[in-house]
Amino acid sequence: MSDKWICENCGTVGLVEGNDGFFYCTNCSTRAEDYQDTGVADEDFYDKDGDARGGLYSNRHVRRGVSSAVKPEPLSQPLDNISPFYNPFSQTKTEDHNAVDAKGPTGPTDFGLDGIIELSVEDYYTQIRLRYVMGLQRLIELQCEALVRKFKVNPTICGLSATIWLRFLAGTRLFDDDWADSEMCRGRQGDTLEGFKPRANYRAEPHTKYGQRAVMVWFRSLRNTIPLSYTLAVSFLACHLSREAVLPTDIVKWSLEGNLPYFSAFLQIEKELGGPSRACPISSSLMFRPTESVPVQKLESLAATISESIGLHLPPVNFYAIALRYLGKLSLPVEKILPHACRIYEWSMPPDLWLSTNEFRLPTRAFVMSIVIVAVRILYNIHGFGEWEKCLSRKHALSSTSNQKGDLDTISSSKMRSGSEEDSGSPSRSLDDLGTDIGRNSSNAQSSELDAAELLSSLEARYNEIADSYEYCKDLPTYLQFCKDVVFAGSKSSLNDEKEEELIESLWEFYQSGKDSETAAGKGLFGDRDVEQKRLRDSDECASDGTPFSGDHQGNKTGDHSCASSQNSQCSGANDAETLKDEAIRRMKLDMEEKRFCYIPPRVNLKRFDYLHYVRKKDEGAYTYVAHADYYILLRACARVAQVEIRCMHIAVLSIERRLAWLEKRINHCLHLTPPVVSCEYCTEMFPDAENNIGESID
Repeated sequence: MSDKWICENCGTVGLVEGNDGFFYCTNCSTRAEDYQDTGVADEDFYDKDGDARGGLYSNRHVRRGVSSAVKPEPLSQPLDNISPFYNPFSQTKTEDHNAVDAKGPTGPTDFGLDGIIELSVEDYYTQIRLRYVMGLQRLIELQCEALVRKFKVNPTICGLSATIWLRFLAGTRLFDDDWADSEMCRGRQGDTLEGFKPRANYRAEPHTKYGQRAVMVWFRSLRNTIPLSYTLAVSFLACHLSREAVLPTDIVKWSLEGNLPYFSAFLQIEKELGGPSRACPISSSLMFRPTESVPVQKLESLAATISESIGLHLPPVNFYAIALRYLGKLSLPVEKILPHACRIYEWSMPPDLWLSTNEFRLPTRAFVMSIVIVAVRILYNIHGFGEWEKCLSRKHALSSTSNQKGDLDTISSSKMRSGSEEDSGSPSRSLDDLGTDIGRNSSNAQSSELDAAELLSSLEARYNEIADSYEYCKDLPTYLQFCKDVVFAGSKSSLNDEKEEELIESLWEFYQSGKDSETAAGKGLFGDRDVEQKRLRDSDECASDGTPFSGDHQGNKTGDHSCASSQNSQCSGANDAETLKDEAIRRMKLDMEEKRFCYIPPRVNLKRFDYLHYVRKKDEGAYTYVAHADYYILLRACARVAQVEIRCMHIAVLSIERRLAWLEKRINHCLHLTPPVVSCEYCTEMFPDAENNIGESID
């Protein structure tokens, strides 16, 4: 009969006898519940084939008053069904043996414990460690899945993140045999055992010799060794290795918005791993819910630390993809700037484009943007020539001309147009020390000035638009949904009161109705009033400037009075233009002073037209940065796009400029080197023969 028995677990035919009176499968060692080796009566003996083999019998042929068939269950998990998401933390199969075994307890137990077995110290730290490690692994998998699905990242990051995680986990030595004992021996200074009494809820748990709960000691050790922020670092490191243009700012932003599983991922982890058990009584929210966001500067250093710990040599950042992304945000011409920026990058290859374990070093994205800034300055000739100030003069002159054009007669308007053209053209024409016109030094000077003026005007106009905003800041419903899904994830009302939910819904409907009425009132009632008030203000301004606004007044004017008013309006327009220009410069100075920059007027009496290098000066123990308005506008916009403080961006630009200057100096030195005279006996012997041959050929 043992040769015909088929294992229900693995399907293998055959049994082997054990020393405990039971029979087991020859392949997977699963115990056969239907067969036992024991003494039986003659009437209970089962011999189907006529070949008696002692006490081998089947429970199905024993005389019973009521036949009840118990379906056997495998004692071990099938090998082909083992998965990384197998739940080993369930209480129903690992701890409550009486609920599984229909025959009751197999050994003597105390009635006070209701048949619950006592857990050992090994059971506690094994399940705590396994649950924490599996939860972090699942968190990394969820993050990689979100990056691929929502942000179209290369799917190879899934395999890369798994390799990085397993190699890093092996290096932490968390699964060493003496890990739990070493943590149990550690204690805080001042901890004593005098008068220590464990709480009734934790009396069954193990405690350290200092009176601390061993469960919390092991958990804190796990969290200090592998913090939750390391999951974001592993995901970012996988994106870095796959050459994706994903920056630390993106990872932090997506995690805050809830698009990347981090703050609310503990709900999904608890759903897959199960709730807390007796051996791991720590809640999922405490174990897998972060208490704060990861700083952007720290995330890059964490990724470098992980790569260094596993001996991984990292490549530099993907300069082309990141620079292309930044130029798109700045709305700058990619075809013109990107090739030159890539040449500077390939020529200089600054070491700052590699990830560093130093948390206080400037981020790599700052140096990528600094190369773009250097390329823009070279291409658009932004070297303190005052293009922004010239643009202000032209803009205000044109605006004053357009305002006065419809109110003056033909003679005065023609004079004003000629005067405005002279005024607008005069700032762009400046002479150097030799009396030559700067605009005529090269054929591309005028085009570069026009391009620079357009570039600076575009950057100044888009400065407030290029700020990176979070998705939940769109409107109130989006923010409330974000709070529900991310900030207060898993939180429920203390009382399951239906009236409270109805009150919340009614208040929300009241808010929506009030918001719609305000929008309609603003468009219908107050909109016409604002238009009328604006029209009255414009007419008052025209009257105060001396320009006619009524037909009756125009009829009473004489020719001399008209000429006088035209001259007065021309002077007032010029004064207004100068006033507006001075006001714009004053606002620029205030903005620069807030960021510890000092405004420099445009360069005059020019002697050099090459690249202009800025320096830092130490004033009363603090650095002061000097810059022209042209460079400051470019620097300010690029710093906002890269999400770097403007002074840090300026320091990165200075670093790149110093490196390029050093390279040019070394190249110039090498080009002017005289090769040393090498005396060789073979070369000196050949020279006379060569001279004789040349002389003979000439003769």
